[in-house]
Amino acid sequence: RGSLQQQRCAQNTLSHVQTLMAHVPGRPAAPHVTTPGLLERDIYDAGQTQDLPGTQVRFEGQPSNGDVAVDEAYDYLGITHDFFWKSYQRDSLDNRGLKLTGSVHYGHEYQNAFWNGQQMVFGDGDGEIFNRFTIAIDVVAHELSHGVTESEAGLIYFEQSGALNESLSDVFGSLVKQYQRQQTADKADWIIGEGLLAKGIHGKGLRSMSQPGTAYDDPVLGKDPQPAHMKDFVHTQQDNGGVHINSGIPNHAFYLAASALGGFAWEKAGYAWYDAVCDQSLAKDADFSAFARLTIRHGEKRSGKETAEAITQAWERVGVVL
Repeated sequence: RGSLQQQRCAQNTLSHVQTLMAHVPGRPAAPHVTTPGLLERDIYDAGQTQDLPGTQVRFEGQPSNGDVAVDEAYDYLGITHDFFWKSYQRDSLDNRGLKLTGSVHYGHEYQNAFWNGQQMVFGDGDGEIFNRFTIAIDVVAHELSHGVTESEAGLIYFEQSGALNESLSDVFGSLVKQYQRQQTADKADWIIGEGLLAKGIHGKGLRSMSQPGTAYDDPVLGKDPQPAHMKDFVHTQQDNGGVHINSGIPNHAFYLAASALGGFAWEKAGYAWYDAVCDQSLAKDADFSAFARLTIRHGEKRSGKETAEAITQAWERVGVVL
């Protein structure tokens, strides 16, 4: 079960290094909205080619055209924008009203979604391993959140700073899903990519923040390699130094902090993480410890000592030295 080609494609998707593609030189700057907080979306159909953006099929305020991928992209771009504006008063990804653009039906059975510095791009999956990549709101929000990290911290996509970059996208991706469902931390599933794995694949999603390393165990995909503690940190040359693997450690720290604090995770814990990524003192090559210290500082500054203590304990429980 699972040809070599399928296994290679699946592994490539699981370590989707395309996530943070470099800005394409010479491209005009994306248009911006002049009214703060105003949502502007454009959805294109790439027609199973790799030519971007493709044909415009839905723009802001236009009704559905009956294409489920178009509608999911449109809706989930909107909810992500709404989340950042209402939760953190952030005006789109760049905080300057960036218009949100997405292209669906990219490539032939393309098994990925990515943010290319200008727009979102979604493949359809092959239906055997992965479903369409618009299906999971947290995956959509994960990729969009790379735009936030890129414009604020510019964390280098390598080793610990790269794993932080990935983890921040998982954190905000999960928070967008919880915000959409109005779930408190104790009611959330803390799975990234629920619904993305095709029928017959043994797994709940791509990653688990509550139990890193348990998201999937399948003959084609292999076993989820994420650690939950620094003692199991994976040293590897692959995946830009394990950015999609070791992100399990800061992911679990966020889960522990949010669970201890209770209520809506995007409030106390979420704000501490958001304020930390926006802190100008965060170095581009920051390691887990440097980021952790900022989350504690900002947690106390905004929400008080109890929040700082819960965040401190969360990082200590995953073995990050403070």
